[in-house]
Amino acid sequence: MALIHSILMGAVAGMRAMTPLAAVTNAARSGNLPADNGAPRLLSNNLASAGMLALAGGELIGDKMKTAPDRIVPAGMVARVATGMIAGAALAPHRHRGLGALLGATAAVGMAYVTFDLRMRAIARYGQTSTGAVEDAIAVGSAALITQAAGGAKRRLRRSW
Repeated sequence: MALIHSILMGAVAGMRAMTPLAAVTNAARSGNLPADNGAPRLLSNNLASAGMLALAGGELIGDKMKTAPDRIVPAGMVARVATGMIAGAALAPHRHRGLGALLGATAAVGMAYVTFDLRMRAIARYGQTSTGAVEDAIAVGSAALITQAAGGAKRRLRRSW
């Protein structure tokens, strides 16, 4: 069951490449990742967290520009696979971090194509900026909920002491 968070965060990477890393580094920095997680120590660094938040913010802004590349171009897919892998591994139990990385990357690729198709249909009807804002809200909200749920077991354990 613990690997569901890896899959879900990978799906978020399919929508926004940097949002999962921002969410995971923020959770790691604040000590809210699950106990025995597969996160590299670097993710809990304050500078890494601030950098990922800045990159995610830049991506959210850049996505609304008419010149923004499609998410399914090779560079965009590489970024999504990489962030899906890192976030998937970080949210997985340490002994399953390889599987968490694989599941995160796979979900990122699949969701990139699904959300690309949905976004193109929505843009035709509602425009780029408004559809991007809705997708941003879904991605950021989902990433926050996923990290909160993943760290929930750790918080429940701390409260029981």
